[in-house]
Amino acid sequence: MITVHENSKQTATVCILIKGLFSLSSGFSAEISVFVQTGDSVQLDIQTQQLPDFDLLSWSNDNSENIVKYLHNSKEVKLHSSYKDRVDFNNKNFSLTLKNMQKTDSRLYTARTSGESDKNIVTYRVSVIDAVEAPVLTVNSNSSSPDPCNFTCIGSNITINFIYNGSSCSPEEVTSDHYTLRLSCIGVSIMCNYSNPVSWKIDTKKVNKICTVNKGKLEAAPAFLPWVIVICLIALASAVIGFCIYKRKKGTQKNEQTIYAEVDVSVILLFFINHRLSFIF
Repeated sequence: MITVHENSKQTATVCILIKGLFSLSSGFSAEISVFVQTGDSVQLDIQTQQLPDFDLLSWSNDNSENIVKYLHNSKEVKLHSSYKDRVDFNNKNFSLTLKNMQKTDSRLYTARTSGESDKNIVTYRVSVIDAVEAPVLTVNSNSSSPDPCNFTCIGSNITINFIYNGSSCSPEEVTSDHYTLRLSCIGVSIMCNYSNPVSWKIDTKKVNKICTVNKGKLEAAPAFLPWVIVICLIALASAVIGFCIYKRKKGTQKNEQTIYAEVDVSVILLFFINHRLSFIF
């Protein structure tokens, strides 16, 4: 990790990606990649406490500009004219701080020593990039539709589409260059996170406020049930009445009490059906 500073003395942290191992004993390191946000400052260290004997230590860029020259014997520090107001050099640990970084400052920076022999101590590849813009999380939901919610997460030129079906979800992530767009859900929250090595921003929405998962299906089911009951009751009543009429015609020795009992049963059943229909509707 390396710390970068804004002119307002606020600090931010950027990631260093080390492309190779470096040897402290030899004082030589592989190229180190550093990302810094536009307008911030970055401190470049020599990464070793065992410098070889030297007469001159310099920091230069790949444009052959000697940003700083440090004369060991006289302790004199010489700054390049175009960097005088933009750099700080520490003559104790020999670190270089570059201020107010712009995209044109994205390049290689190398620390070298000169004496009996010249040696490259460390090389940084500095990339100056903007902070990410806020992502946009949208939802396509129709309260009258039984379909699940369809979420869209947009970050600059990256897009993720996501269907929420009311159950747990697996995070989805897309990376382009140094930019990463991630869509995930925790509980009833859907989160769209957009980030790069120097910044990140997030947009969050509550699912239970905008999503009506399977609502249409749940509302349609109760409407079907009363009609099933009505049809069953009518069929049952028809069967009982038909049976009573059949018994009345076939029975030759039925007494009056039995007939009255059958009629009473039919009347009671019809009353029950009528009562049930009134309750349903």
